[in-house]
Amino acid sequence: MPSGRTATLEIREEGQQVILEPKGDWVIQTITGVHREIERIEDDYDAGRVVIDVSEIGRIDTTGAFLLGRTVQECATPNADWHYLGSHGTARRLIGEIIERVIDCEPDPPEERYGFVQAFERIGKGLEAILHEAIDTFGFFGRTLTTFGSVMLRPHRFRMTPTIYVMEEAGVNALPIIAVLTFFIGAVVAFMGANLLETFGASVFTVELVGLSVLREFGVLITAIILAGRSDSAFTAAIGSMKMQQEIDAMRVLGLDPYEALVIPRVVACVLMAPLLTFGAMMAGIFGGMMVSWATLDISPGFFITRMNDTIDWSHFWVGMSKAPVFGMIIAIIGCKQGMQVGGDVESLGRRVTASVVQSIFMVIVVNAGFAMMYLELDI
Repeated sequence: MPSGRTATLEIREEGQQVILEPKGDWVIQTITGVHREIERIEDDYDAGRVVIDVSEIGRIDTTGAFLLGRTVQECATPNADWHYLGSHGTARRLIGEIIERVIDCEPDPPEERYGFVQAFERIGKGLEAILHEAIDTFGFFGRTLTTFGSVMLRPHRFRMTPTIYVMEEAGVNALPIIAVLTFFIGAVVAFMGANLLETFGASVFTVELVGLSVLREFGVLITAIILAGRSDSAFTAAIGSMKMQQEIDAMRVLGLDPYEALVIPRVVACVLMAPLLTFGAMMAGIFGGMMVSWATLDISPGFFITRMNDTIDWSHFWVGMSKAPVFGMIIAIIGCKQGMQVGGDVESLGRRVTASVVQSIFMVIVVNAGFAMMYLELDI
């Protein structure tokens, strides 16, 4: 590739003006010799007096525009028309663009490690960020509800195939790990209950302990936490990667609603699969507690099931099941919302995936505490 005409720079003074006459091609291959001349102009002349005559410039790229822009950048109005003479196809516009985007930032002041003011400042910024995040999440939830309502009014727009796919990926494929974890949770509860209750001669109440804890709390809570860690991160990563590659923008250009195509299938799939996964978790947890009771307390599986049926009301089962769809919706909403907020770099994707999992688990535990207080007040 030819290097082109070497860049040169002539300087003349006319009254109060210092006129620069750049000539030749001001591109990265040809400007090596004028760099020191530009530095000398910055030192010797006031930027407010400099005028650039662009009429003799050949080719110019951002490197050449940056060097010429340095001579007027310190002026209060570096892009004023009186700084430029002559005409050129791109030089004037390119120099102006470079001046607007190149900002000399002062170094950050050293951060103080101690001080109550700084501590309260960080706390305030954190609370403000939490408030904005909560508002954005509620706004996303509202947008999702309105989109779902419009889809229900036109059922032919509902995307069944991606919904079934997400149900398999987020639901069916998560069942083994959920079952294994709740099996061991039930076993641990039974083992601890057996050791504690046996000292009081009430080891038979281990059946009630396992049944109540698994049906009301552990089954649905373990399911929600696994969904938050496994499926929620996948939602954020999938939508976030599409956002990074501008596929979501392409969908909007084609007239497709990203909420209708990406968010609604995931929300519906999670709401439908969460109760089924919770039921599987309950069965696995009870089975784990039954095996430990059989091994340590000599409580046969037949007696275990019969006692559960006689002493534990069905309302405890429905308490756990009623939480599952709510948890599924929370997890899907947060995962999709964080995916939609991914920026254009991988670092942003990593931050959003982490925020998605953390926020989902936090909200699941908070909402579960709310359910517990509500059912306590209702005596259920």
